[in-house]
Amino acid sequence: MRRSFTFLLRPTSKQAAALTQCLEDHRQLYNAALEHRRTAYGKAGVTIGYGEQSAELKEIRKADPGGQGRWSAGSQQQTLRRLDKAFAAFFRRVKAGRKAGYPRFKGRGRFDTVQWPAVKNGASWDSQPSDRVTRVYLLGIGHVRVHRHRRVSGTVKTISVKREGARWFVVLSCDEVPAEPLPATGVVAGIDLGVASLATSSDGERFDNQRHLAACADRLAAAQRDLARKQRGSMRRRKAVARVAALHAMVRRRRLDGAHKAALALVRAYDVIVHEDLRITGMTRSASGTIEQPGRNVAQKAGLNRSILDAGWGVFLTILADKAESAGRELIAVEPRNTSRTCSRCGHCAKDNRLTQAGFQCVACGHAAHADVNAAKNILRAGLALREAARAA
Repeated sequence: MRRSFTFLLRPTSKQAAALTQCLEDHRQLYNAALEHRRTAYGKAGVTIGYGEQSAELKEIRKADPGGQGRWSAGSQQQTLRRLDKAFAAFFRRVKAGRKAGYPRFKGRGRFDTVQWPAVKNGASWDSQPSDRVTRVYLLGIGHVRVHRHRRVSGTVKTISVKREGARWFVVLSCDEVPAEPLPATGVVAGIDLGVASLATSSDGERFDNQRHLAACADRLAAAQRDLARKQRGSMRRRKAVARVAALHAMVRRRRLDGAHKAALALVRAYDVIVHEDLRITGMTRSASGTIEQPGRNVAQKAGLNRSILDAGWGVFLTILADKAESAGRELIAVEPRNTSRTCSRCGHCAKDNRLTQAGFQCVACGHAAHADVNAAKNILRAGLALREAARAA
């Protein structure tokens, strides 16, 4: 399998300054490459690709030995590939008739990641194996101390350094990571995602939605108001921006932690897990509409969107898929339509079956249950039917 391992970096003050300058120089390279493409196409109709820009790196490094020349050529090639991927995604969206989103220039503070190939190209993981402290070597920066809190498996292919506020992280992308299958339990389950509970299983087990963003809303609102009063370009504004970013990072880490714990509990308990194939982007689309066709219940829909995003369904399902693959569990996604309106006992589907957010009572057979548990049972039944159909085929 291919997996990523993220660790906290503990650079010295000089190393932190060098990392900051490294990000800035790579940002300038990204912007210059983007301007090169725009100018060539706008004035001459010529399309410039990664190959041409990568070939020019040698001359760029020679012309600027104290700037671009001091960093790894491999990391600069990865930055050019990043731009090339942005253009490939742009053309793919244009071809599909979606909102294009032309690649934009990166402003200060908008370029926070640099990547190195891990094979003799300016970066080396565990660069001093004789040292008790794990270190990563980065060309132009030195041997940076790493807080390695778990074992790294597989073969390290790329090394990325990421800045989050005042913190630095190293991300290792590894190939050939061995699976760690768990013993079979002989139990299957369907799970229904929600905002009252993050997930509810067909067995009735519920995983709480901690609502991390809502819990931090007052502190975020105060920090945002403080930021709005600061003069642009001032040192106080930079500090206020850092406080807001730190609060958002705290919310994100707490949400990730909750998703990891819930996903781990599920893969330990069940051999087969069935979930809804949700289109979260469409579900959280704004209901404001247009001037000609204004939306209805906009405030209510905005609150629902906020609750869905705060629950972090997408993050949870991604983590669940990774853990299921590693543990040797089977994960099945099914069509979510009418799972909350259908009776799990008799199969009758009607809008009136759903009495309240938590209450379900079938108008045909009178079956009463918690709405999320009833939906989870329908999801499980659909998943098992899909599994049998796939086996028969």
